[in-house]
Amino acid sequence: MILWGLLIACVYVVHGKIKLAKTNTESRIMNQRISVRAIIREDSKTLLLRRANGRQSILGLYELPGGKIAYGEQPEDALRRYLHDDAGLHIETALLFDAVTYIDRDDRDIQYAVIVYMVTLSAGHHAIELSQNYNEYVWVSSDSLQHNTMTDLTQLLMGIVHQDALTDKIAKDVTSYDANKTSNDGIVIYSDGGSRGNPGPSAAGYVILGAAQDVIDQGGEYLGITTNNQAEYHGVRLGLEKAHELGYHVIDFRIDSMLVVNQMNGLYKIKNRELWPIHERIRELMTHFDKVTFSHVRREFNQLADGMVNRTLDAHANEE
Repeated sequence: MILWGLLIACVYVVHGKIKLAKTNTESRIMNQRISVRAIIREDSKTLLLRRANGRQSILGLYELPGGKIAYGEQPEDALRRYLHDDAGLHIETALLFDAVTYIDRDDRDIQYAVIVYMVTLSAGHHAIELSQNYNEYVWVSSDSLQHNTMTDLTQLLMGIVHQDALTDKIAKDVTSYDANKTSNDGIVIYSDGGSRGNPGPSAAGYVILGAAQDVIDQGGEYLGITTNNQAEYHGVRLGLEKAHELGYHVIDFRIDSMLVVNQMNGLYKIKNRELWPIHERIRELMTHFDKVTFSHVRREFNQLADGMVNRTLDAHANEE
């Protein structure tokens, strides 16, 4: 019950399609389908299979094992079926990793709800035996991925896996901070970002406060056309870059975006591809500090950084 609640709350299946409950008096039928995918890892490498048949957009591309769930079939049963039929593999354990939605680019009216499992294989499992659906398999590491060789869905899922691993690695490095280590005094950074249109003209800003609540530095940057979330992340980036330049080592961020705080703390996964590059840049910057923490504050307590954002946007609008 928890799994289905995570994936499609207020949703029920009607003849292979999903009727979404609405808050008003109307309901509409949407062409949605449910599928499963398996992440199988050995020696930090992930198993991918190359399509030997199917529509042109996926033919010859690699994908994670799995496929659509048959009517009345349980997700784990479907997962076991695909792994056995397509690769001759048997599951030892299957743990829920994530649940995402994905729009099929060949048919924009179809939205897939994808249940992703982290799978371990039975001890002494047999060699991989591919079905006629696939003609090759590979074990790939995240640093050797070539996105043009994978299906769009696989790119999305592998990106989430990569971000998850990166978050875990940096979190371990940063939280190993020794409180007795001598370094510059800690600072507080208020950061913010905003988009007038979402997406639309956007800017990010930050304000650095010292131990006495004095303003050490502040700044903003016009970003062009982006979304609110992208702008929020750029605010973090700007604050980190300036703190590194000034030589500080202990940072406490105060941010009014609960999404950004939870993602930076590793509680939420980042599923928007547009955020991945800036997120990786932030994680790389964090390696230069002894400790970086992220805390949520209400918007009214983030007026300084919000002011920098609006000042930057107004200045750019006046220049235009």
